[in-house]
Amino acid sequence: MALAEPRTATAPRRVSVLGATGSIGCNTLDLIARNPDAFQVVALTAHRNVEALVEQAKKFRPEVAAIADPAHYQTLKDALAGTNIEVAAGPSSLVAAASRPTDWVMAAIVGAAGLAPTIAAAKQGAILAIANKECFVTAGDVFLSEVKRHGATVLPVDSEHNAIYQVFDFEGRAAIERIILTASGGPFRQTPLEDLADVTPKQATAHPNWDMGAKISIDSATMMNKGLELIEAHYLFDMPVTDIEVLVHPQSIVHSLVGYVDGSVLAQLGTPDMRTPIAYTLAWPERMTAPSNRLDLAEIAKLTFEKPDLIRFPALRVARDALAAGNGAPTILNASNEVAVAAFMEERIGFMGIVSTVERTLERMDAQTPGSLSDVVALDAEARQVAHQILNARGGN
Repeated sequence: MALAEPRTATAPRRVSVLGATGSIGCNTLDLIARNPDAFQVVALTAHRNVEALVEQAKKFRPEVAAIADPAHYQTLKDALAGTNIEVAAGPSSLVAAASRPTDWVMAAIVGAAGLAPTIAAAKQGAILAIANKECFVTAGDVFLSEVKRHGATVLPVDSEHNAIYQVFDFEGRAAIERIILTASGGPFRQTPLEDLADVTPKQATAHPNWDMGAKISIDSATMMNKGLELIEAHYLFDMPVTDIEVLVHPQSIVHSLVGYVDGSVLAQLGTPDMRTPIAYTLAWPERMTAPSNRLDLAEIAKLTFEKPDLIRFPALRVARDALAAGNGAPTILNASNEVAVAAFMEERIGFMGIVSTVERTLERMDAQTPGSLSDVVALDAEARQVAHQILNARGGN
């Protein structure tokens, strides 16, 4: 990805938050609420949490509030009657909301469902704060071609990629030798291997350091989240898979590192609070005050690092293999993982069945290279169908 150029924005900066009721969306709006004169909210979207969306809309007074689940349309409409806030529902309404003229868009819709709205935002040439890594995993080349065609600016929100962005010398790209993504190791880093088969959804969503949604928390527990981030890093920083490393760092203080050819390693550090990377993107190219706890290394006293255990976390190997295979393999990886995680959350399969379902789906499918958004959507749908077939055939294992 080329170095983003600072853009002149209107004052106040017009912003839209896609996925406003999730943890990233709520943290974004928390920062906006602390700086009300600096930002004007254009659009807010949610999946089905209509109560939270109504509360946010009444507080921030966007031009439009859209909810993906049409079953909640009437509730949203009635609650916002008389506010002059436009109300919309259905998946197409998210795309329409993302297409509103704005300076900055938080793309925080979880999963492949966020792809079409994020591409719609790219087409208006906005600054895109990307918290939806699936844009890169499912449609990396397609997505980046739209970004380039329409002059949009991509800023990573994931703490790891945001950290790399802050210490990555884009103009001296040839001097970069490797990038190192850190991972907390999740809640099961030290759990006996024989006990992993009995892990429950409640246990898997209890992340030791970060407050995240259920899907991302489970991905963190399997370390599939780190596998997806590895693919995202490949596209964001144009790094070959062989030059991207993963390092387990349980304290989540060193968010990621960049190694240079002279032996220097630059890192970005901070307390584990998503408001720090969100603030970096929200005010970019300037910086703004964030309420995150300030880092006190003397109090922490000790930072530890270890190599990831690929027996415990096979998702890392599967994701790396998918990136190396190229073509549509990352699209299949993401789609089948979403299906498998949903099955685990519904207690239809065990924890160890998540990654094995993904691996079996990849083995069964021919990963053709998607050349357009419609190709991506078709491959994603096919992968989900195959994953469902595998789940139905295997029962709860």
